[in-house]
Amino acid sequence: MIDLRSDTLTLPTPEMREAIARAELGDDVYGEDPTVNRLEAMAASMMGKDAAMLVPSGTMGNLAAMLTHCARGTKAIVGSQSHTNLYEAGGASALGGIVLTAIANTEAGELDTAELAHELGTPHDEHFAQPALVVIENTHNRCGGAPIKLSHMAEVAELSRRKKINVHLDGARIFNAALALETTTKEIASHADTVSFCLSKGLGCPVGSIVCGSREYIGGARRTRKMLGGGMRQAGIIAAAGIVALTKAVDRLAEDHQNARALAQGLGLVAGLNVRAVANRTNMVVFDVDGDADTSRRFAAAMKERGVLISPREATSFRAVTHYGISRDDIDRSVAAAAQAAGEVFGD
Repeated sequence: MIDLRSDTLTLPTPEMREAIARAELGDDVYGEDPTVNRLEAMAASMMGKDAAMLVPSGTMGNLAAMLTHCARGTKAIVGSQSHTNLYEAGGASALGGIVLTAIANTEAGELDTAELAHELGTPHDEHFAQPALVVIENTHNRCGGAPIKLSHMAEVAELSRRKKINVHLDGARIFNAALALETTTKEIASHADTVSFCLSKGLGCPVGSIVCGSREYIGGARRTRKMLGGGMRQAGIIAAAGIVALTKAVDRLAEDHQNARALAQGLGLVAGLNVRAVANRTNMVVFDVDGDADTSRRFAAAMKERGVLISPREATSFRAVTHYGISRDDIDRSVAAAAQAAGEVFGD
């Protein structure tokens, strides 16, 4: 089965499995796991921050970051199409009393800066929840994996800092963004006070994410992590794979981007499928299917029968994600399967 539903479906490399087996361990809640400490130091350096913290998941990373930044009853300004707004179960509101305030995302994943300025200008009046944080996502999942331009990151940072409001970067796929923008993760992260990124997506680790920020901030975030149940013990077995990822897997992401471009080109030639354009494609392809929701379901079923899994988005659209374990031959087979499936479904 060729599984294009998400890059979370990667399996650890043989080198990661070997590193897990041989990891030197200690109790991370006591700060005594040497493998975790090494990973966190590497991650902080790559993001240009003073300190870092390992967490089990990207959702917990963003949640811990937001809870540490925001007092109860304050606003976190997020994109309407952002992961924090749509796919994290409302945790910031449910667990932290944070008012998630959504502003429009453009098709390229950028925040609408006019709306952002309006929200940042909330009057200092007892009637209004006060802004405490701006959250930006790079790359942007719902917007076709688009990398967010550094100029936009800088503009968001400037608008926020004028009001003395912190910026958190949901950089789940920040290494994909750096590759696409031909820059460094440190440069991208320089426009945010804190940044989270996933080890378990394109980097291929079985589990884990990282939150980076100032030493004082991460000290507070560790308390938040403990409160959320994220204080792990011999977490070096997770961190060991992360060290391999940061030293060996980053350069490999270029293959995923090449495969995504090939997939987009191939699907674009299939009658009945309409690939959504992205100015600078990373590892995602979003496409629409002619017809209604029933036609869409039949197309997905026909793809599955031919050994290809894709992820539904809206009623008539899908996302396909390239990742470690997906070869160029898999891409060619997927395009062939899509052509056959479309012929079956649209030929009725």
